[in-house]
Amino acid sequence: MTASFTIDTRRIMKLPMAALIILGVAASSRVCAQAASPAAHCTTPAYRQFDFFLGDWDTYDAADSTQIIARNHVTRMLDGCAIREVYTQNHGLSGESFSMYDSSRHVWHQSWVTNRGQLLLMDGDLKGADMIFTATVTAGDGTLSLLRGTWIPQHGSVRETAVRSTDGGKNWKPVFDIVFRPHR
Repeated sequence: MTASFTIDTRRIMKLPMAALIILGVAASSRVCAQAASPAAHCTTPAYRQFDFFLGDWDTYDAADSTQIIARNHVTRMLDGCAIREVYTQNHGLSGESFSMYDSSRHVWHQSWVTNRGQLLLMDGDLKGADMIFTATVTAGDGTLSLLRGTWIPQHGSVRETAVRSTDGGKNWKPVFDIVFRPHR
């Protein structure tokens, strides 16, 4: 139940300054308490489907598990409603992704941006234990392709593969294959 009241400014103006300060502090703390209370949003199991990717990771090329190629920090944000990835490659590429379950469309969405001005918008879903996102990509020359990224949990690590199709999904070619292992 929400209380409502009317303010009589003629009476307020007659109050001593100390009373005005107390009224202001009481009103302010009530507003702050309402804002600080945890939201009941994003609590369904669908919002936890990509939690296997949370962590502080060293990144390796799947073909060479001896050399770290990047560092990756993946954390929950916005009261658990989204996941933030901060990827920093050893050779200058940096990128961040923001992933969330879109309950209105019943899909996961990821926005990926880089320090090279690239933007990738992907939608996907959990298939078995794997998270799979797909995007339509427009190249600089205007040609379209499909890009599919798959995150696969593997005994405390995560493998991410990307494949590309230039014929509407009939044939796919590898783009990269990397493994995230807990940072030492």
